[in-house]
Amino acid sequence: MAVEVKELLEAGVHFGHLTRKWDPNMAPYVYMERNGIHIINLYKTAAKIEEAGAALSKIASSGRKILFVATKKQAKDIVAEKAGAISMPYITERWPGGMLTNFVTIRKAVKKMASIDRMKKDGTFNTLSKKERLQVDRLRAKLEKNLGSISDMTRLPGALFVVDIKREHIAIKEAQKLNIPIFAMVDTNSDPRQVDYVIPSNDDASKSIDKILTHVTNAVAEGLAERKAEKDASDKDAPKAKKAKKAEKVKATAEEEE
Repeated sequence: MAVEVKELLEAGVHFGHLTRKWDPNMAPYVYMERNGIHIINLYKTAAKIEEAGAALSKIASSGRKILFVATKKQAKDIVAEKAGAISMPYITERWPGGMLTNFVTIRKAVKKMASIDRMKKDGTFNTLSKKERLQVDRLRAKLEKNLGSISDMTRLPGALFVVDIKREHIAIKEAQKLNIPIFAMVDTNSDPRQVDYVIPSNDDASKSIDKILTHVTNAVAEGLAERKAEKDASDKDAPKAKKAKKAEKVKATAEEEE
């Protein structure tokens, strides 16, 4: 789906930061300066959304997860809603240090959450004292708050999508260390060289974040639909292929006997 510059303009995607707070590496994406604020070139933004969307769609169709990261107030709910709708993992609370570089430990914490759930199902939880039950409940709530949204992420993600790379610098560093592709909304106060797929945009206004996330998650949904269609087609063809293989085997046996 083509990205319209007009809709980006209406969502305020073009508003950058104060000129004195800018990062000179964002110069190629700046259109002009108005009232001491940098204005982002929306034609470049539209092209970059399409480029990032195509790459994300490809990653999703390959079956890998895309981890969405946004802990700032304006973005949290939007990211949770959009990423949740396409069943992708997301972090909207504090970034757990070592989330990627020490993924094994993070997985253990997620498994701990699952084991508490099992305790509640099989009745073990009720054999604990009142104090112990309270401690377990608190631990479960804490784990759910920080890691609940990544409970289905059983391996490292195929990509990271970040809102505000300055704020999420720890996540960026971890992804760089592991060569995980980084997609991000990058405002005029940030260094775009840290990101593989830059979407120059206003990362402070909820309207702007919502607009970019809508395009991005739509692209991911397309990739997922493509993967499902391929899987359905392969499941449909499987019995035919099995039948043909069996017929070939019978033919080969008959020829040998002759």
